[in-house]
Amino acid sequence: MSSDAHHPLDARARQLLRTLIARHIRDGEPVGSQTLARHAGLDVSPATIRSILSDLEDAGLLASPHTSAGRVPTTQGYRVFVDSLLQVKPLREQEMVRLRGELSAGGGQQSLLGSASELVSAMTHFVGVVSVPRREQLAFRHIDFVPLDGQRVMAIVVFADHEVQNRIFQTRRMFDAGELERVANYLNQHCAGRPLAEIRARLVDELRNARDAMEALLSQTVELAEHALVPGDEDMVLSGQNRLIGVQDLSDLDRLRELFEAFARKREILQLLERTIHAPGVRIFIGEETGLAPLEGVSLVTAPYAAGGRTLGVLGVIGPTRMAYDRVIPVVQATASLLGAALNPDPAAP
Repeated sequence: MSSDAHHPLDARARQLLRTLIARHIRDGEPVGSQTLARHAGLDVSPATIRSILSDLEDAGLLASPHTSAGRVPTTQGYRVFVDSLLQVKPLREQEMVRLRGELSAGGGQQSLLGSASELVSAMTHFVGVVSVPRREQLAFRHIDFVPLDGQRVMAIVVFADHEVQNRIFQTRRMFDAGELERVANYLNQHCAGRPLAEIRARLVDELRNARDAMEALLSQTVELAEHALVPGDEDMVLSGQNRLIGVQDLSDLDRLRELFEAFARKREILQLLERTIHAPGVRIFIGEETGLAPLEGVSLVTAPYAAGGRTLGVLGVIGPTRMAYDRVIPVVQATASLLGAALNPDPAAP
C-alpha cells in the first residue's frame, strides 16, 4: 500500500518529511522551516528547506494552517511516512514479559480478549479493539442438553478453545431427558471436532438419506442443533474509549460524539476490522481511508490473530491520526501474536 510511486521523493525531501512528521507527532504544533533547519540534519539553507516544503505541500503531503507559518502532515503525508519512512523497533523485553503474563493460556476466551483489548489501550493510551472469533469457525468438543420447564431446553456447549457457553431456547415440542441424551450422544460421536458451519449441512444431508428410526433421531438432532450450535451475537471487545476525551487533536465535541456513537453501534468498526482479517501483518487506516465519517479524524492500526493455523479475528488500536506509529505498531503486532498463542487449542483435543 506504499504511496512512494505516487510521490517520488529525493533523499532530502524524505528526510525533511520524516523530521517534520516526527516533530509534529511529538509536539502537536505546526513545524516551521527554522525548526527543521535545526533538527533535520541537512546542510542546506533555510531558503532551500522552504522550497522543498513548498514542493511537499504542492504534492499534497503537507498543509499550512492559516494561523501559522509552519506546516502539518496531511493524510497522504502520514501514509508516505508510515509506508516508507517509519522506523519501528520491537518492544522492550520487560513489555513482552508483561504481555505474556497477562495473556497466558487457560483464562478462557472472553477473559483473554478483554485482557488483550485493555492491554493495548493501556500501553498506547488510546482505544483497544478486538473482534471476537466467529463461533462457526471453531469446532465444538462436547455438548449436553438439559430439559427445563415446558418446551425450553438448555444446551451446554464446550468449544475447542475451552470456552463454555450455555444457551436456553424454545423447541417446537417437548423433549424428554432420554431424547435429549440420545441427540447429545449422536452429536458428540459424529460431529465433535467439526466447525459449526459444517455440522448443519452434514446433518441435513444425513437426514435426507436416513430411514425409519434413524430418521426420527436425525430430525430431532437437526432441530436441537439449529438452536444450540448457532453463532452467538458477540462481536467485538472495546477498551479505553474515555482515553480519547483528553486528546488534543480530538477536542471537537461534535466529532468526539460521532466517534463515541460509532463505538456504541460497533457495526461499522467491526466491518472495517473484517476487511483486514485475511491481510497478513499490520494494516493501517489513516483518517478518511477508513471510509467511515466518524473515523475521519483518527487512525486504526490492526493485526490479525490466529490459532491452530486459522485466523480467528483482528486486534487493533484506534487513536488520533497524530499518533506515535513507531510505538503503536509493535504493541499491536506483539499482542496479536501472543493472543493467538494463548487461544491455541490443546493439540490433544478432539
